[in-house]
Amino acid sequence: MADMDFPTPDEPVESVTPDELKARIDAGDEVTILDARMESDYDEWRIDGENVESINVPYFEFLEDDIDAHVLQQIPEDREITVLCAKGGASEYVAGTLAERGYDVHHLEDGMNGWARIYEAVEVAGYDGAGTLLQYQRPSSGCLGYFVYDDGEAAVIDPLRAFTDRYLNDADELGVELKYAIDTHIHADHISGVRALDAVGVEGVIPEASVDRGVTYADEMTLAADGDEFQVGDVTIETVYTPGHTSGMTSYLIDGSLLATGDGLFIESVARPDLEEGDDGAPEAASLLYESLQERVLTQSDDTLIGGAHFSDAAEPAEDGTYTAPVGQLKEEMAALTMDEDEFVELILSDMPPRPANYEDIIPTNLGQQQADDDEAFELELGPNNCAASQDSLADD
Repeated sequence: MADMDFPTPDEPVESVTPDELKARIDAGDEVTILDARMESDYDEWRIDGENVESINVPYFEFLEDDIDAHVLQQIPEDREITVLCAKGGASEYVAGTLAERGYDVHHLEDGMNGWARIYEAVEVAGYDGAGTLLQYQRPSSGCLGYFVYDDGEAAVIDPLRAFTDRYLNDADELGVELKYAIDTHIHADHISGVRALDAVGVEGVIPEASVDRGVTYADEMTLAADGDEFQVGDVTIETVYTPGHTSGMTSYLIDGSLLATGDGLFIESVARPDLEEGDDGAPEAASLLYESLQERVLTQSDDTLIGGAHFSDAAEPAEDGTYTAPVGQLKEEMAALTMDEDEFVELILSDMPPRPANYEDIIPTNLGQQQADDDEAFELELGPNNCAASQDSLADD
């Protein structure tokens, strides 16, 4: 579908930008989406929300002059329809054919690829350390990152390569120097931006414990070991080794106020343990995760905020719009965090979702063992992240 040339519809149709669609959804407007991608793509990854009605009718159903009645019957006639596809070509064509038949319709510019380029920064209001802390949010995949700045300096944690320029531009606009680009682990769902930022003068930092997985560029990076500290103005970022999701999983305590847990702990679930050693190694990794959570994460003060590297549709944002929550709240809401080890291991091995799309290419790319240009890297990470142990929320269990 990506390379097909679609005829220009006789009936002109308006387009809506991804940012405009996101604003409507955030405002609580009722949104009806006609997703014209293939069913398999739709089932794997789509735009959802409490106020979003999503209908999947593949584009090829609209290629004939006489569209089958059963196709048109699936599409409401009493409301505005937003048509989308992968890149925007098919959706414009489908929207045009519907407009010719009297539907109130427009299409999403650049399709799901455009949706994947939305990247928002939200201030963490509950952060009470020095300086200011922002949480980056990528709605298409649930990726989260953190940008802390103080006294002319800044650091970004878990940057995405696709948004390298965004971090640099944000630093410029804030009048600060981006000093550090820090990874929590070798990611399996997106291409890390640490090397790209290091290449333009930002100090790249990766966990020392990740090197043994075969990182080819370790000599070019600063290695973070448990207890190491990085200074950004008056902000101290402390390295806290928290293996389990991966052998190198490392958290960072930002000025004693927020623990950036990577994929170790999310506000609605815990890490999946099978992305490094597969199913055979998952039980041992799950036990290691339990130990890290009990001894390194949940021993933080109850008012320490937890900020993971991802959120899912099951996550409820805090009042400030960030996907953060205090340790004490998570202890109360997530039964998995108060289970004994055997119960915990059994739970997180019992309901793991499919592994992240293209993880077998993304991991070697992040290790430096495979190469991908910017376009290839962007395509690799399209889709859901699936780095949590459960598809549904474990909070309020």
